Amino acid sequence: MKIPVSHNERISKKTDLVMIRIILAEDHNIVRDGIKNLLEKVPNFQIIGDAINGAEVLQLIASGLEPDIILVDMNMPVMGGLELSEKLKESAIKAKVIILTMIDHEKYVIKAFKSGVTGYLLKNVSADELIFAISHIHGDGNYICSELALRFMDRLTHMPELSSAEDTSDVEFTKREMEVLVLTAEGYTNQEIADQLFTSKRTVEGHRQAMINKTGTRNTIALVKYALQHGIIN
Repeated sequence: MKIPVSHNERISKKTDLVMIRIILAEDHNIVRDGIKNLLEKVPNFQIIGDAINGAEVLQLIASGLEPDIILVDMNMPVMGGLELSEKLKESAIKAKVIILTMIDHEKYVIKAFKSGVTGYLLKNVSADELIFAISHIHGDGNYICSELALRFMDRLTHMPELSSAEDTSDVEFTKREMEVLVLTAEGYTNQEIADQLFTSKRTVEGHRQAMINKTGTRNTIALVKYALQHGIIN
């Protein structure tokens, strides 16, 4: 763990630019040094500390460093980027977390933003996009790298319509319907769900049909797909 700068002026005397204070967390030395060398060339970026895991980031902050941005790898020993983000979210620390990773699966992107990160970048982003993302997020924005954004947009535009209903935005399920839905998505049969919920198979079938009617879907498979794509279950 290195602390190259302990106290930094908020405003650069030479340029009058607002300085963006950054802590960089990456467990691979070559990658960390490369990113560090790149960012140090940006006039208003200041690397105030670097670490090999999330635990060291917390130590740096506890020592008195006040980062604006924490640029962090997803997977690191001891504590990864998502766990760090969750801990910061629970605290009064205002630093914004940006994930920089090779993991490009949609579920991890969603999980990351739910944990409190404000940016998600793949490690193959260009230097210009990395610099733009940091500046944009520092200005109270959120950011997902262009490669992922285009990929997700393409998927959305080719997604088949789920329902013929005019308006499904206000669909609400009861607590018991949600229990049936979750167990259905996990592959349980009607009888197995009935056994777990201490009710009858017919009652389970009734809840399932009620949800199909509410969403305007055609069958159980379409219902589960609807629930996943609308964030009702994950």
